[in-house]
Amino acid sequence: MAAYFAELITLIIMAFALGMDAFSIGVGMGMFQLRLRQIVYIGITVGMFHVVMPLGGILAGQFLSSTFGTLASFVGGALLMLLGLQMFWASFQEADESVITPVGGGVFIFALSVSLDSFSVGLTLGIYGARVVLAIMCFGIIATMLTWSGLLIGQKVGGWLGRYSEALGGMILFFFGVKLLCGG
Repeated sequence: MAAYFAELITLIIMAFALGMDAFSIGVGMGMFQLRLRQIVYIGITVGMFHVVMPLGGILAGQFLSSTFGTLASFVGGALLMLLGLQMFWASFQEADESVITPVGGGVFIFALSVSLDSFSVGLTLGIYGARVVLAIMCFGIIATMLTWSGLLIGQKVGGWLGRYSEALGGMILFFFGVKLLCGG
């Protein structure tokens, strides 16, 4: 039971780290003055992408783990570290204004763009044999909640939180990668 609880806590923290980009971009999109119905739809769409992408990664990771063993474990930890560094670095880069609008196909582009990193994390989780249903439920629910939060906050306060939340998410993923490489 303690191992299950520890895995749940780890997955929740990772889900928050992955959802930070959805939150930060959601803050910016929230300034479009969306209706509540649009906010609900966008959050659910992002949540679904955060289920599908890591599920694909987990399945690929399980295959790699059974085929390549220890080497796959090393690659998984290194992948998390690189992803974390990339998220951290990207959070401080000056980006042009977003051309993605939160309507029509723009919602799917937004959902895909903020969930691509969850495929890589799913790959690592598959290599380490994480509980699949637990992982994708954590990722989907938390991504949905963070997206809703970002959109609602964006309507109220504007874009001053976004950059720092993505940097925090990157640091969390980096340190989980270090932990996995060290055998933890």
